[in-house]
Order: sequence, then C-alpha cells, then structure tokens
Amino acid sequence: MHDHAPAPGGIRSAGSRRLLAISLSLTATVMIVQVVGAMLTGSLALLADAAHMFTDASALVIALIAATVAARPADDRRTFGYQRAEVFGALINAVILIGLATWVAIEGIGRLMDPGEVEVAGGLMLVVAIVGLLANAISMWLLSRAQRTSINVRGAYLEVMGDLIGSAAVIVAAIVILVTGWMPADAVASLFIAAMIIPRAISLLREVFSVLAESAPKGTAVSEIRTHLLGYEGVVGVHDVHVWQLTRGAPVFTAHVSIEPALFADGRSTQLLTEMQACLADHFDVEHSTFQIEPAEQSDCEPHHA
Repeated sequence: MHDHAPAPGGIRSAGSRRLLAISLSLTATVMIVQVVGAMLTGSLALLADAAHMFTDASALVIALIAATVAARPADDRRTFGYQRAEVFGALINAVILIGLATWVAIEGIGRLMDPGEVEVAGGLMLVVAIVGLLANAISMWLLSRAQRTSINVRGAYLEVMGDLIGSAAVIVAAIVILVTGWMPADAVASLFIAAMIIPRAISLLREVFSVLAESAPKGTAVSEIRTHLLGYEGVVGVHDVHVWQLTRGAPVFTAHVSIEPALFADGRSTQLLTEMQACLADHFDVEHSTFQIEPAEQSDCEPHHA
C-alpha cells in the first residue's frame, strides 16, 4: 500500500498566478520609482535597492512566462515544448544582476573613499524608501497564505522578504543622513544590498547550470523513488533510472521496471504502469514520467546503468 500526501500547488494554479502578477506589478512600479528617486537624490543605496527589486521582478516574470510558455503545445522539433525558455531567461538575468551588483559595490567603495564627492537628498530618499517598504509589506501579505501550499509562491515570498530588508537598510541610511549629515551612510547601505544580491545571482547561475547539465533536481531522492516503485506487488527490479528537469518545477523521469511474468499474463501490467505514474505525480511532483515495463528474464540480460 502507498499512502501519498498531495503534492504542493504549483505555478500553474490560477490563484497563484494572479497573486504573483499583483506582486510583480507592485515590485516593478516601486523599482521604477526607486530608479527615478536615485537619479533625483543621488542615492546609490536607492539604486542598489532597485537592482535588488529587479531580482524579484525578473524571477516573477520568468515564473509567469514559464507558466504561459509551458502551456504551448509541443511540436515535432520541440518535443518537450518551450519550457527551457525560462532557463535561458534566468541565465541572462543572473549575468545582469552580477554586473549590477559589482558596479554598485565598486561605486559604493569609491564613495566611501571620497565621501564628499556626492551630496544625497536624505528627505526624498527616505520617502522613496518608505514607499518601497510598504509595497514589499503588501506583497508579503498577499503571498502569505499561498506560500504555505505552493513552492513557487514560497520562493517569491522569500524574495520579497529580502526586498523588505533592503528597503529597511535604505530607510536607516536616510535617517542617518538627515540626523547627522553623514553621507557615507548611503554607500554603506548600498554595499549591504549588493552583498545580498550577489549570492542570490550566483545561486541562480548554479541552478541554470544544473538544469543544462541535466542533473537531478535539488531535493529529488532517486533512491527513494526507486524504493517506492519496488514496493509495488510484482515489481522485482528498477534500473536505468534517469531524472532531470526541463526547467525549475518541471522534472522528467524515465526508468526500466522489471516485473513478474504473471503480471503480463493476467493483464495487470497496464494497471501497474498507471499506478506508478500516479505515484510520481502525486508524491514526487513529477508529471512527466516514462516507464519501460519488461519481464524479469529480459532485464537479467541487459546491462544496468543505474
């Protein structure tokens, strides 16, 4: 007997997509406001926070595009459809983010070395930062319930939380400038935000390379899947197991399953195939699985690779 808990909701959920779209609208609007505010105030921290929000906006755009692109039918040339478009988009975003964070860090260090070079309008900087903080708080509230059941929304929720911290850092810097007139506070805040961006961009790059290398998705235990399949009555072996992902949240599974000849004789092999595919979809969130069912005698003659 298999007792599988329901798989978490995904990006394809209409409710999740709607919440993500609202959060994206808020994030993109505030990002533009921060860029304009940075130009008007001379604040590097606001510009860094805008770059930080760009990480979230790009992640949300990628997720929403992936949901739309994934719905496009496969064709004879793209037999898996267009889901890999998300991966290439993520690669471009990661490179841009690393470039932006590096520039902010260099500029921030330069301002620390020559603090009198730029005057920052602390009052306007504070107003823009508060707007960003409020927008992030609203986004977190919108996503708070859905993030408990959707791993995709959970990721967006954590990204917005990071933005909230970045906006708080800008607010602190603006208050310091207004109270003490110490302009380097802006540069310190910008370096803090840049330090938050770079690890996330590198993590995104690692995920992209993992997908392109067709590695098993993070958190997928191949041995656990094999154990589940071996638990079905009549299954005597599972080999040539391969697990990879087309993009985040789109794992693919293939395996050869050796079964007792009696299952072929009484026609139960088709039912077994249906049950195993349901097992992977419900318990391991693998919607695309392919099994080659073979009699045990045949598998004894084949070389096993996994």
